[in-house]
This record gives sequence, C-alpha cells and structure tokens, in this order.
Amino acid sequence: MPFTVLNSRMVEARIGPGQRMFSQRGAMLAYRGEVAFTPNLQGGQGGVGSMIGRRIAGEATPLMTVEGTGTVMFGHGGHHVHVVDLTGETLYVEADRLLAFDGSLQQGTMFMGSQGGVMGMVRGQVTGQGLFTTTLKGVGSAAVMAHGGVIELPITPQRPVHVDPQAYVAHRGDVRNKLSTALGWRDMVGRGSGEAFQLELSGQGTVYVQASEEKL
Repeated sequence: MPFTVLNSRMVEARIGPGQRMFSQRGAMLAYRGEVAFTPNLQGGQGGVGSMIGRRIAGEATPLMTVEGTGTVMFGHGGHHVHVVDLTGETLYVEADRLLAFDGSLQQGTMFMGSQGGVMGMVRGQVTGQGLFTTTLKGVGSAAVMAHGGVIELPITPQRPVHVDPQAYVAHRGDVRNKLSTALGWRDMVGRGSGEAFQLELSGQGTVYVQASEEKL
C-alpha cells in the first residue's frame, strides 16, 4: 500500500481488509475508519529471530501492528519523512529511522560486520548505531525519518559515494560499505567531528542522505 505524502513531515496510508502495517509506537497522528493498533512483540514480519537480533544490538525499536479498514496518518517528532518504494530489492535502514512500512515486506536484521568486515563493526561504534541494521525486503513501501530532508544519491560501480556516517539514513541495492578515515575541512579548522571518518558505499544502488548530521 503506497503512502500518500501529506507534507514534508506527515504521510498517510490506506489500509484494507486482510492488510496490515507496522509503525513505530507513538507514530500515529490521526486515523479515519475502523483501525486497530496493537503492540507487536514478534519483530514485524521477521519474527522472533529478527526481534532477538535487535535486542542483542540494543536496537529494538518498539513497533505497533496496524490493521483494519481506513486511513492512518503517520509522523514522529517533527522529523522529515521520506517514502521508499521497493520492487523486490532490500532496504537497509537504521531501526530508529523507520517510521512505518507495509506488512508485506519481510523484516530482518543484518550484522554490519558481514558487509563491512571489521570496518563495519567500527562504523557501529563510531555512529553509535550499533552493529546491526534493519532490513526490509520485498514489494511495498517504507517511510523513513531524517533531519532536514533526504536526498537520494545513486551508487554505481564507477562512482562510489562517500557519506558522513552521521548523515547516513539508509541504502538499497547490491551495495557494500566500509569505513575509511579522512581529514575533513572541519578538522582543519579545529572542528573535529565525524568528518574524520567517511562511510564508503560501492556497487549498484542508492543511498539516502539526510541534510543534517544530528541524530534522531
């Protein structure tokens, strides 16, 4: 069920019989129709294994199951919302940046070290986002949150993309990541921060970057 963008900070989804969605608890702003909201204890479509993975990582963002017939408006904390439509590929996104997503999507948990090796583990320590990230795979839509809006940057084998780890929101496609060190201009002027590290994304896909480096 595609989301309808109401404004930069709110989206709306229509739910029908036999359909369901998952959202962050507290993300429902308003609804119309006969809609039920229940705490989800099974980690979404990923089941118990997904939930355990996030518990180990300390990233178990509480979810609500949304079912019934009607329309629901979502938003959270005044953050900007960006909709990602999936057509069978996998979206990799930090758990606390997920606002809501289709129940048709298969949710899982990936150990960042499996993509980036030791550097993937270091990335978790540097960004404070842990060693695991949430995956959503299948056909459907997901709404993610960011500071100051989101831009989509294409990743190609000829043109990898380097992102400040704090500006990273999500990525999708056949993409590998690794953390590299670099001397950023802020370090040169005495404002040392995350620019000393860069997240290099290579392969074929898309990376979603937020306009602000602040954490959610």
